[in-house]
Amino acid sequence: MNVKIAIIGLPKSGKTTIFNALTKGKAEVATYSPSITPNMGVARVPDSRLATLEKIFHPEKTVHAEVSYVDIAGSPKTFGSQGGIGGEFLSYLTTADALLQVVRVFEDAKLPHPEGSTDPKRDIANLDLQLAFSDLAIIERRLDRLEASLKGAKTPEREQHSKEQVLLQKIKAGLDEDIPIRQQALSEDELRALSNYQFLTAKPMLLVLNIGEKQIPETSSLEKQISSLHPQFAVVALCGKLEMELSQLDDSEAKEFREAMGLTTPALDQIISLSHQLLGLISFFTTASAELRAWTIPSDTTAPRAAGKVHSDMERGFIKAEVISYSDLERCGNVAEARKRGLLRIEGKHCIIQDGDIITFLFHV
Repeated sequence: MNVKIAIIGLPKSGKTTIFNALTKGKAEVATYSPSITPNMGVARVPDSRLATLEKIFHPEKTVHAEVSYVDIAGSPKTFGSQGGIGGEFLSYLTTADALLQVVRVFEDAKLPHPEGSTDPKRDIANLDLQLAFSDLAIIERRLDRLEASLKGAKTPEREQHSKEQVLLQKIKAGLDEDIPIRQQALSEDELRALSNYQFLTAKPMLLVLNIGEKQIPETSSLEKQISSLHPQFAVVALCGKLEMELSQLDDSEAKEFREAMGLTTPALDQIISLSHQLLGLISFFTTASAELRAWTIPSDTTAPRAAGKVHSDMERGFIKAEVISYSDLERCGNVAEARKRGLLRIEGKHCIIQDGDIITFLFHV
């Protein structure tokens, strides 16, 4: 699947700086832009397993899985106020698989905070309120239409509308109590029924604390502090300005600077890993035509559906899959040895793909 993550945050939080750090982009960093045109970028999903597989298969080309980031450079002036979220800005957010909320923690006298002081707890609450307002507005409009439709609806249609009405009233009550949809105890059937709405408070959320360089030694404590206040969110702290500068260097230079500053894991690695966990994603690998490629799929994906990720013909004409786990292949050192030990499995259409599986699909069109 093509993963898309929207970067959101209050004005002057450093959204575009974080976007550049993640995508190695060079989007203009400005406090406000009148344009709604978003910055769009793609980042490779880091996966150390690919280096091991390269040594085993010696491919001519290696293709990482990718994730797309969207940063709307010109956040509406009302964002973070009682004005709510709407229009084209809202349409960009609803198409995202997850939201990455940038929270300002850094101090900068030259870039004063819009509220006059830095307060992550307040800023998170303010933005969450805007997301809830948007969901409530959609719910209220739909409930009004349902009420009108029920008056002249026939029995089958009336039952369907009534069921939808009850569900929307249920999640509205939760939102009125400041409980986002992602935290409401909804069944799988209820979540499926709501999927077309693309509610913002139903989307997985990752909090990125944008800290200053002097706060780097406090990274762990800041993450724990915010996590304790918001256990429903994944939290990572990083210095956006520094990470953006490092992203413009080559890998060896960036690694040297990180080690000198006590930074072990690049921001991209942390954020991608947490994003995949939030979305319940896994990776599998294929080796064909001298190409080693990583593919991203939801967990619990069957072999035919995984084949369809590679090509639709493979799913339609699926026969079977030759599968070996990454750990088994790493231990054996090559496919021939894995086959000799009986670790290369032949799986049918009911097989559930596991994270790290190396697969060869057999199909007929």
